[in-house]
Amino acid sequence: MPRHVLDRRTFLRSSGIAIGLPFLDAMMPLSAAEAKKAAATPKRMLLVGRPLGMHAPNFFPTDTGKNYTPSRYLKFLQNRRDDFTVFSGLSHRYGAGHYAEVGLFTGVHPDFIRPNDIKNSISLDQELASHLAGQTRFNSLVLGGGSAAWNRRGVRLPAEQRVSSVFKQLFIQGTADETAREMRRIKDGQSILDDVRDQLGSLNAKLGSEDRERLDLYVSSIREAELKLQQDETWQVTPKPQVEMKPPVELSSAQLVERSRQWYDLIHLAFQTDSTRVVSLWLGSQDKPEIQGVNIGHHDASHHGQDPGKLEQLALIEDAEMKVFGEFLDKMKASFEGEQSLLDRSSIFFASNLGNASNHDNTNLPVILAGGGYKHAGHIAHDKQNNTFLSNLFVRMIQQTGIELDKFGANTGVLSEV
Repeated sequence: MPRHVLDRRTFLRSSGIAIGLPFLDAMMPLSAAEAKKAAATPKRMLLVGRPLGMHAPNFFPTDTGKNYTPSRYLKFLQNRRDDFTVFSGLSHRYGAGHYAEVGLFTGVHPDFIRPNDIKNSISLDQELASHLAGQTRFNSLVLGGGSAAWNRRGVRLPAEQRVSSVFKQLFIQGTADETAREMRRIKDGQSILDDVRDQLGSLNAKLGSEDRERLDLYVSSIREAELKLQQDETWQVTPKPQVEMKPPVELSSAQLVERSRQWYDLIHLAFQTDSTRVVSLWLGSQDKPEIQGVNIGHHDASHHGQDPGKLEQLALIEDAEMKVFGEFLDKMKASFEGEQSLLDRSSIFFASNLGNASNHDNTNLPVILAGGGYKHAGHIAHDKQNNTFLSNLFVRMIQQTGIELDKFGANTGVLSEV
């Protein structure tokens, strides 16, 4: 007799009461082989944020669908034309201003992202990382700078800005003395947490309800720290993967193109060695980039005021950035894990918090979603005046990783076109 599969979220309902079912055999995948295959085909996510926008006339195609005519910038991605979708008419509907960059990956409601009044929430990368905790050496990597990654309590996570430091963490095995010192640090941390937890148990009974809520938040932080220490202890005795890439040298922010290429190469290796499955990368530069034909700063060019000379220099900068991004997609497509490429297993999101950097407008954001096994559809256009919430796409992305989630940020639904 064929077995029907039940959704794990199935409830029994009667007289206004809902009772969640326990885990049943019917909720298991149809075959152990399918479950094993799913475990052997990990899903990954990369979020790339840019603080200075992308000049819209050079970014968005003028027509829609799979047969769109490539814009100036999208011409650099045409090797992977069937592997990405460009979206117009998406945003978080935040007011004008650079401050809105803090919400690019969190997508919280506009009421919580206002000047001098930021109440942020968890970012998409950290939401996914929380579900994958412990499966890789690093639950996530936060790279490049900016204010992109936030934990569930709305606290910003610092980014690693040195490429050489990240390479060392990923691929350089420490000496015996360094390993011993790290193990002592882990053991000391566990001992301190044990003492604090015992004290909290006796303190909790003496507090009022509001203080207990604050204490619960603190205890949740301790639990996270304990989990991280346990993971550190396991991975500290696990040899790091060996790679052919030489340790990178640090570049200046003026070397925008080569520095971006360094980050992309490092992310490719991190995914290829399964050192992490979640990365956020913030690519920004205020300096004059070392690009032929450019003699003003990136920030100055982005705030062009429609000056033709600045617009052309901005285009040269963004041409170079899109070319490097295209190279990264090609490299991901050429790297295989079993029967699939890394690109097919990785949701790669590329966007800016600014639709028009010149006037700090945060609507109609430049958005590309690549790889990930989606039904890519060329150019999908939403209403440029009444933007669709970008968080609708975020929910679609996290569902693509196999996680059951239908609410994230300010989403009003799930974007279903891909």
